[in-house]
Amino acid sequence: MIILLKAHISEKSMKLASLGEYTFEVAKNANKKQIAEAVQEKFKVSVVGIKTINLKSKTKMQRRIRKFYQTGKSKKAIVKVKKGQIIPIFETPKEEAVVTTAEGEPIKIREKKDILGRTKVKVEKTAVGAAQTTQRKVIPT
Repeated sequence: MIILLKAHISEKSMKLASLGEYTFEVAKNANKKQIAEAVQEKFKVSVVGIKTINLKSKTKMQRRIRKFYQTGKSKKAIVKVKKGQIIPIFETPKEEAVVTTAEGEPIKIREKKDILGRTKVKVEKTAVGAAQTTQRKVIPT
């Protein structure tokens, strides 16, 4: 039986992940002991505590046809692991990026948003013995 269906990634679950609590969607008939064993086996961490939440189905409307439908019931589990241990699925990459060119020159990349909400990428090249040059690119989002 498959117990862990998928990782539940949202804004709230990412805040909890920084505190050592990770959120998963689990099978409806799984109990806390089975969830703890599955997490320990899959991610090689030790589980301290588990909270489970049964979610109700919701009624939603399909816009084009104007019909109502029910979403499925589901179950979430918030798993707390031992302090200092992490689950790598929930880790976010670092903001700062330093890239090198083919010649080995370091390039710094910074991103900004303009008034219209588009992302501007500012690339700064720093070469030894040369003045700094700046190139701008606009990347549509």
